[in-house]
Amino acid sequence: MIEEEKTGYADIDRLHEKREIARQGGGPEKIKRQHDRGKLTARERLNLLFDEGTFCEIGILGGESVESPDADGVVAGYGKIEGRYAGVVAYDYTVKGGSMGQVGEEKATRIREIALKSKFPMIWLLDSGGARIDPKSGFGAGGGDTARVAIFANTGYLFKEESLMSGVIPLVGAMLGPGFAGTAYIPGLSDFVPMVKGKSFMGLAGPPLVKMVVGEEISENDLGGSQVHCTVSGVGDLEVEDDAACIRAIREYLSFFPPNCDEKPPRREYAGDPEALIDDRVLSIVPENPRGAYNMHRLIKMIVDDGCFFEMKPQWGRNIITGFGRIGGYPIGIVANNPMVYGGVLDINASDKAARQIWLCDAFNIPLLFLSDVPGFMVGSKAEKDGIIRHGAKLIHAVAEATVPKFTIIVRKSYGAGYYAMCGKAFDPDLIVAWPTGEISVMGAEGMVSIFAKKMLDAAPEEERAAMVAGMADLIKPHLNVKMAAAQGYIDDIIDPRETRRVLFRALEFTKNKKIYRHPRKHGVYPV
Repeated sequence: MIEEEKTGYADIDRLHEKREIARQGGGPEKIKRQHDRGKLTARERLNLLFDEGTFCEIGILGGESVESPDADGVVAGYGKIEGRYAGVVAYDYTVKGGSMGQVGEEKATRIREIALKSKFPMIWLLDSGGARIDPKSGFGAGGGDTARVAIFANTGYLFKEESLMSGVIPLVGAMLGPGFAGTAYIPGLSDFVPMVKGKSFMGLAGPPLVKMVVGEEISENDLGGSQVHCTVSGVGDLEVEDDAACIRAIREYLSFFPPNCDEKPPRREYAGDPEALIDDRVLSIVPENPRGAYNMHRLIKMIVDDGCFFEMKPQWGRNIITGFGRIGGYPIGIVANNPMVYGGVLDINASDKAARQIWLCDAFNIPLLFLSDVPGFMVGSKAEKDGIIRHGAKLIHAVAEATVPKFTIIVRKSYGAGYYAMCGKAFDPDLIVAWPTGEISVMGAEGMVSIFAKKMLDAAPEEERAAMVAGMADLIKPHLNVKMAAAQGYIDDIIDPRETRRVLFRALEFTKNKKIYRHPRKHGVYPV
């Protein structure tokens, strides 16, 4: 009897066992604890993120030892989102608190390299206690010290590589749990940062270190929760209710983007008529009172396909509205003044928010729509001390530098430098039109009166000044109307508000192949 030839597959069953052990993360008890916190596990999140059956994991057998793989607290790999590839690093809080260990960070480096070489988006699902300081976290003779040095070095590569990936591939840093120390800069360097309400926190140091260094006792939530970063600091882009909502937001966000800077954003099929007129309700949006507030969100939803608007930073810098929509299936980035908050004035946060949106869209070939109703930039001693000039310059720099198709609609007032910041004629809009309610001027009529009639007003009795200003302003206002701007060629047309979608769709069609060549340079010297 011939003896069966031995093969190299004797341990193949053990291989599958090890993979299954790794898929269990920290085990049933820690998974239950994760669920009790109202959070999904890393692998459950990936099941929601990627199209079914498309996720390919790398480094699943990584861990503290050959016999006990646990993926070292990081699940890394790639899969498809709406049929297009994306890479992911998901920190697994059930394994050592999702801390950054040597093997895990080697895997993270590997998938970053793959994403950049293959030019598809990179996503981080963050639920991590930061760098691991467990002395058992190393391998080999060096032990913990070797591990700490390796982790520190890998974190440095992460920061450098993420910076260099910026503008090449879309970067998403989703906060689904804690992200302190090293993991805090991952969202800080990302393009889109959704945060789960009441579950996610980020900061350069956690509460214990903050107490030790500055003597401040503070909770995680008050230090760096979603309310802090989505409302006060502006680091967060969107506050969501739970893990599932966070994953949905990532998928929707990426649907507006190409996989990299060399491609155009995907156009979706649109069943309706993109050239159909908006209904008559649009005529009632802007009030007759030129100082009256109105809902710019309502107007945006009338312009975009099916009223679907994906807003960025809705709770921060609320005097400007930024986000994404589609017109006839074409993705478009939107920057709109918000008359309901400070009259839509451009202050420091609004300038930073708008500049960020413009740079993001320009990096990934997404056309820009400016809906202008701007009284200008914020003035006053506080604004000057806070640096309104350099922050305003950042916005002006961004608008000037953008080479994507740019469309400007002057909905109502467009005054002073705010006119230019919202892509006025000198900033090369491919289309600049106004509604009949539009005004273009160096400032409002009342402001003009306060300057050129100052002596007259100072000499008049105090109780008569308001009436004098109003009377003189009424004489000036007809000269600010966009009819004069149209007559002198400063705008392309005055349109019926109901024609807005039609005009924009045609503009998107004729600018599809737009190319602008700038003078070669490394990069601009950006205001900070």
